[in-house]
Amino acid sequence: MEKNVLVALDDSENAMTAVESLANTFTPDHKVTLFSVIQDTAAICEMYSPELSPHFLTEKRDFCALDRMKKEMIGGAQQKAKEILMKAGFEEGNIQSKVENSKRGVARDIINEANSGYSTVVLGRRGLSGIQEFFLGSVSSKVINSVKNVSVFVVD
Repeated sequence: MEKNVLVALDDSENAMTAVESLANTFTPDHKVTLFSVIQDTAAICEMYSPELSPHFLTEKRDFCALDRMKKEMIGGAQQKAKEILMKAGFEEGNIQSKVENSKRGVARDIINEANSGYSTVVLGRRGLSGIQEFFLGSVSSKVINSVKNVSVFVVD
């Protein structure tokens, strides 16, 4: 099997720590995909309907500005991750960036991508408290328990 690594990447410090760990642990002959899942809120920004609450309509512009900022932050995180990997000797041609709108939920979208031909998944642990993780579950826990025939590295 080819050495294809999927890095689940958001704009968090933990995700960047995972990229740095990858850069320091894996050999540069690995192919790396920086994979980000974004909640799809763009459709709401295009929507105008009298059924929408007046409060939302007054705050819609700010909401949509936050959505654009989130996408810019993900783009910046992907660029920073790429630079970290290239500095560690990974070839630019072996680093792919992929951003998708969430289809089934962040964890399930990562799992679906991971099961499509990767040998390894690398992700940061968000750091939920024990009680939050018990009730909400974490993305990393869901990925660990659901991917098939793929190694998973969770970086704390």
